[in-house]
Amino acid sequence: MEKKIEGILPIIHTPFRADDEIDVDSLKREIDFVYSYPCNGFGLAMASELLRLTKDERVETTSLLADLNRQRGVVIISVGAESTKEAIFYGRHAERAGCDAIMAIPPISSAMPESALEHYFDSLAEEINLPLIIQDASGYVGRPIPMDLCVKLLDKYGGDKILFKPESSPLGPNLSLLRDATQGRAKIFEGSGGISLVDSYRRKIAGTMPGCDLLDGVVALWEALEKGDDQRIYSLFFPICAIVAIQAQAGLDGFLAIEKYILRKKGIFTSTKRRTPYTWELDKETEQEIDRLLLQLDKAL
Repeated sequence: MEKKIEGILPIIHTPFRADDEIDVDSLKREIDFVYSYPCNGFGLAMASELLRLTKDERVETTSLLADLNRQRGVVIISVGAESTKEAIFYGRHAERAGCDAIMAIPPISSAMPESALEHYFDSLAEEINLPLIIQDASGYVGRPIPMDLCVKLLDKYGGDKILFKPESSPLGPNLSLLRDATQGRAKIFEGSGGISLVDSYRRKIAGTMPGCDLLDGVVALWEALEKGDDQRIYSLFFPICAIVAIQAQAGLDGFLAIEKYILRKKGIFTSTKRRTPYTWELDKETEQEIDRLLLQLDKAL
């Protein structure tokens, strides 16, 4: 398969054993699960509990993912960090490991002036010989990236080098603003988990980066969108949307808890263990509602 940064590029979830170490066997199953569908690759990012991994784990996992990929598609590694030096370190390692692109959120510990953000992204673009996906994750962490900076970076480095994953609210209008500000040149990805996929697709995105938990539904939904089959689009979208709405009520921890619950139900993960500390636990009533919605999605599929 020709490696293209487009289409369906799920973000993998990091499985942990009872001793809090990464469960490599479950990770292998997860990547094979991704490629059992027509996905163009996968990424390691925020939904991978990236910020809860140690520096050594980020390095080791990057190398492991590149190896497990076996050239089946693109591997995208998030390199965002609190310093430019550290982000470059992760980016250089991703390049040496044989990954295909990097993605970066800005530092989140302080509000940075636009000039500092520009230097941060310039440094990554110039030091790493891979495409760079600019991720604005301010819908759940950090602060928005100014639109004029996005345009400036695209003008400076071109559309093959600079891509975008805007996740600031409101998502749909912001996707359109970026599209229009760049005269349609920006290659834009969405990462709503599916809840905004229909709206985002109609705004001319290049691809989606969902979690792996609802991948069967997202793939079918993407194919229905490609065909313009509105009846199938909405039969699939409604149960996906309902599940993601429950995930979103508890922010990133809500996504992580429910995503791992579903992956264990599918037999891909052996545990729902997450890295502590976290803010939300999945209770029995929520589990039961998720189970009912999964049945509805199965019927739609």
